[in-house]
Amino acid sequence: MATTAENGDGKVLRSERIAGGILPRVLNTFDMIAIFIAIVLFISNAGVIPGAGAAAFIYWILGFVAFLIPGAIVTGQLGLMFPGEGSIYVWTNKAFGAFLGFFAGFCAWWPGILVMIATGDAVVSLIQQFGSQFNVTLLSEAWQQGLVIIAVIAFSFILSILRFRATQNFVNVVFVAYGGAILLIGLAGLLWLFGGHAPQADFSAHSWALTRNNYTFFGLVILALLGIEVPLNMGVEIQNMRAITRYLLWGSVVVIAAYLIGTFGVMMAASPASQGSPAAVAEAVQKGFGGAGNVFGAIVNIIFIGFFLFNTAVYNYSFGRLVFVSGLDRRLPTWISKVNANHVPWVAVLVQTIISAFFTALAFIIVPYTLKTGFGPSDLSTVVYNILQAAITVIWCVSMVILFVDVIIIRYKYHDAFTRARLAPDWVFYLCSGLGLISSAFGVAVIFISPWIPNLLNTSQWDVWIGSIGVLSLIIGAVIFFVGQATIKSDVTDEEVIAEATGGRATA
Repeated sequence: MATTAENGDGKVLRSERIAGGILPRVLNTFDMIAIFIAIVLFISNAGVIPGAGAAAFIYWILGFVAFLIPGAIVTGQLGLMFPGEGSIYVWTNKAFGAFLGFFAGFCAWWPGILVMIATGDAVVSLIQQFGSQFNVTLLSEAWQQGLVIIAVIAFSFILSILRFRATQNFVNVVFVAYGGAILLIGLAGLLWLFGGHAPQADFSAHSWALTRNNYTFFGLVILALLGIEVPLNMGVEIQNMRAITRYLLWGSVVVIAAYLIGTFGVMMAASPASQGSPAAVAEAVQKGFGGAGNVFGAIVNIIFIGFFLFNTAVYNYSFGRLVFVSGLDRRLPTWISKVNANHVPWVAVLVQTIISAFFTALAFIIVPYTLKTGFGPSDLSTVVYNILQAAITVIWCVSMVILFVDVIIIRYKYHDAFTRARLAPDWVFYLCSGLGLISSAFGVAVIFISPWIPNLLNTSQWDVWIGSIGVLSLIIGAVIFFVGQATIKSDVTDEEVIAEATGGRATA
């Protein structure tokens, strides 16, 4: 059966032809929503954004209107037109050709690898918070934190190579528990008010103002909403194409509601001193529930630890699909697309796991204990970790810029197919593209304007490191493409690629 991907200029990627025969269709709407939430919704951001004061709610709404919703509309349109494996990799191939297609895929893939370090670090922070509730110091040394993060990444590898349906069932259960924990944060805020307490945050008129002192929080909101398109990295594994628009609609609703509920709970119950910090989320629960606060705080903490454990697996298997399709299309060696008996691209996941574990060891173990920089090991690990995460966030925003351009180019190149799958009038896509481009650019700019660790690095030092790593990463992505084009044999048949990927096993 022909797909809409074949209705434009006739150029169909090899991965579009064969990926659906290698990977099973197992994902339903609920699965896609759970994956969307795992990628986008880091509820710890609900503790950070209140640092803007009451303006936090304005910045959230601006972010939803100018970035999340436009991104969902654009992603839905492109996903319906080209429901192949690899999302932005496929779409940019359609819009701009092989090089920019691979480059966009790299810009989307590289952040996902290092975000696994961030999710592992979230587990470390939650363990530390759990210990502090009971006056126990846990994981105080940088090397201890590094080992825990590596263990989390290794656990994600094990989960990611199981039968996909089984892994996704675990993720779905954790997703439901995560939603319950977020509701507890909002309930804590209500209980605080019902207990006769005044809101901890300042809601006077000046606190609602958008000023030079708080505008950088809009950038943090944009960063908190990255990852809209990632579930469609698994486009051929969706059972029903209607799940694409459904997950974007309901996933966006859940994200909007959860961030607003979490922010409300923090601003009602958490102390002003903690607002602006991820720790404010746990504090809100402890204070809101009064005498039972430690118990409910511990429960929420445990649920969040479980979420970030499985969340790391979601990053691992979803971003692994970008490597998988690059191998099928001979942008990378085909062996990287090998699937196991569970029809899961295990080599791609293994490569990601090794890269992520290496950078973890570099940031938390090797650099802090070998380089003499004037920083203590813990401070140096903080510096290296934040520099890596900020640089990768810049690259992720670059991929979003490409996404918002893709939809305009594809409208012209595939006008008939675009019209048949059109979700909204043409002017809506131009508006979404413009809003998305501005928001993505702001997300990049604010990283350079406001260092994440001003107590350790000044702005000029921060900018040099972020800019250098970002540019170097983009150069590496381009070099990988051209080396692959020059060295990888391209005149092979679909059957040969399938045989190498599956090891001769029957396809799905």
